[in-house]
Amino acid sequence: MFAGIDIASERHVLARLDAQGAPIGRPIPFGEDQAGHARLLEALGPPPVLVVLEATGHYWKNVFATLNAAGHEVVLLNPFTARRYQDVGLARTKTDAIDAEALARFAFERRPAATVLFDEVAEALRELVRHRDRLRQDFDDRVRQLHRLIDLCFPEFTRYVRGLSSMLATALIAEHPTAQAFARANPRRLARFRYDGRRRIGPELAEQLVTAAKRSVGRHHGAVYELQARHLCQDIDLWRLRLKEIDRDIEALLDAHEVGGLLLSIDGIGPQSAARIIAAVGDPARFRSAGAFAAYVGVVPALRQSGKMSGRIRASTGVMSNARLRRALWMPVLGAVRRNPWLRRFYERLRAAGKPPKLALVAAMRKLLHAVYSVARNRRPFVVHPESAPAG
Repeated sequence: MFAGIDIASERHVLARLDAQGAPIGRPIPFGEDQAGHARLLEALGPPPVLVVLEATGHYWKNVFATLNAAGHEVVLLNPFTARRYQDVGLARTKTDAIDAEALARFAFERRPAATVLFDEVAEALRELVRHRDRLRQDFDDRVRQLHRLIDLCFPEFTRYVRGLSSMLATALIAEHPTAQAFARANPRRLARFRYDGRRRIGPELAEQLVTAAKRSVGRHHGAVYELQARHLCQDIDLWRLRLKEIDRDIEALLDAHEVGGLLLSIDGIGPQSAARIIAAVGDPARFRSAGAFAAYVGVVPALRQSGKMSGRIRASTGVMSNARLRRALWMPVLGAVRRNPWLRRFYERLRAAGKPPKLALVAAMRKLLHAVYSVARNRRPFVVHPESAPAG
């Protein structure tokens, strides 16, 4: 038997085909609850059945786990691949039942290999990395909102305290939310203020802030602005602590992961970069080659040529690549071409050959991904011997 499941948030649809590809009954809807999952297993019958379902958000995870536990062969399909397959059939109508039948037909015709999910540590890293991204987004949103308030209440403040996300800035603003509040402060008392429990503001900064506040062009000093500023500072302080906590958890999980800890031996790959690689792909060695891994990230050039049009090479950064991982590795690559000797030599050689800076950086990212793949495949820390440094 072959089966396809159209995944939704609360109600899924199952379609079945027999060994000859003929439909078995009508598509069966089932709910995302115990009764629904029991109905699913009853309709499938004894394992193994090859079941294809789309990776729709997070809604597929419980169904996948239920089918795996029952002994069925489950294939998790990229929605892009499913859409392309249906487009070949020129289908004009789209319903949940039709989508489920198309997935079952895909299983019958293509016989794809069952999907192997990440190990427990890699899955935990994936959840932590995504949670950290959400926290970081919230943190940055609060900082932008605080910038708006400071521009209204005390625009000169950022001349003396550069980053509003710092503990110094939030401690000062929470205590003195507006220019008017700073102007009323005693410079000596402000200089003794400890903003992190240990370090003091100091007489020079205190005098500068009080003097600037007395001449400030900020004209918004009401209670509503003070309330917003204090709440935003409290939020930023809380989010800062949570980010530090989650960073410690990520580093602890990396130490427990066979590949994650080894990736830290590569100059330019820190805990956050290593965690994002493991969160995105699990084990990089699962790819058939380093080139396939680089293509998944989206740093392999693609040749476009048709008819009389001459061949044109462009970066392969389409929907089939992982844009999130590529963006996450961009800043580490910028640092690596400065600190990593063999990668710096590779980058400088490309620049000396006349390659544009961005193209050379993309090539350096691919070279770094080859190092990641080598470490994962060999299960050994990365070591570059001077006489055998990677060539371009």
